Amino acid sequence: MDDRVLEGEEQAGARRRAAARIPDIARLAGASTATVDRVLNRRPGVRPATIQRVLKAAAALDYLPDEALVGAGLKPLRIVFVLPEGTNRFLSMLGRLIKGAQNQLAPMNVRCQVETIRSFHPELLAQSLREHGRRVDGVAFMALEHPAVREAVNALADQGKPTVTLISDIAHSRRVAYVGLDNRSVGRTAGYLMARLLGKGPAKVAMIAGSLSYRAHEEREMGFLHIFQEMFPQVAVVGLREGQDDEGKNYRQTRMLLAQHPDLAGIYNIGGGPEGVARALREARREQEVVFIGHGLTEETRALLIDGAMDAVITQNPQAAMMSCVNVFANLRAGRDPLHGVEPPRTEIFFRENLP
Repeated sequence: MDDRVLEGEEQAGARRRAAARIPDIARLAGASTATVDRVLNRRPGVRPATIQRVLKAAAALDYLPDEALVGAGLKPLRIVFVLPEGTNRFLSMLGRLIKGAQNQLAPMNVRCQVETIRSFHPELLAQSLREHGRRVDGVAFMALEHPAVREAVNALADQGKPTVTLISDIAHSRRVAYVGLDNRSVGRTAGYLMARLLGKGPAKVAMIAGSLSYRAHEEREMGFLHIFQEMFPQVAVVGLREGQDDEGKNYRQTRMLLAQHPDLAGIYNIGGGPEGVARALREARREQEVVFIGHGLTEETRALLIDGAMDAVITQNPQAAMMSCVNVFANLRAGRDPLHGVEPPRTEIFFRENLP
């Protein structure tokens, strides 16, 4: 093709881009001008579906060259999520969500993958962090509080490979950010809710944790215990068991608790495996008497809420958690503060009557 023709096409494209303004893109995308500005300047805090609409509108108006839709020539931002395998339904749901989000993340030039390891094995987690950290731009993972994991995080930091802790944090490490709830506050919330549902009389309650090697579970336990000491001394916490997020183990732990404490009035399941707790309560015909509070809104916990075996579920939005991790790594690539524009996750509480 004649060079003059090419030059003419480029100049025409430039004129069309100059003619198109941000308000035009906003009208075509059905978004605000502020949102369009955030997308075009690659600032975080915009939902993937909205990003796609804005970029398509900008391309339709010839505001952006085609390559801008895939990152303006930059290499894709490669992120690996390392999650524990097993029967924790919320974590399984999070993994599926990440795997299914590739089309949503493509306009942001981000590629995510999910790797799973055996639950509650810090050495395996540390090994996985080192292995996957070598070939990606960032690692997001659910941390175990252990020196081997801390050393792996710090070694990756030395190599310029950032890590983000997800759902459960690790102390005194060089991770760049934590994306998750304030778990001590979450435990206090569970305790406050438990006490209010139980009423004013004396009562016995118990806890079942996944594993206290998760800092999240340890902090939830502390918050749960402290709120009773401070505000509800009539409530006695009679035991803490570990169920490894396993339905079968939680079933056996609940059976033992009910046998040892026939007057047990409440159970707080700090981790996964709520189906096991519910099954034991049903078999003992105590599901309508024992207040049962747990974590993670999934299809399974929805069903338990609806049939009355569970009273309340405390959760966070998994989509928001994934996008917060992505935005942290995008901020780092752009030279911004890791948490620029990243909103803290919100604690959500669901009962049977307010299920979405």
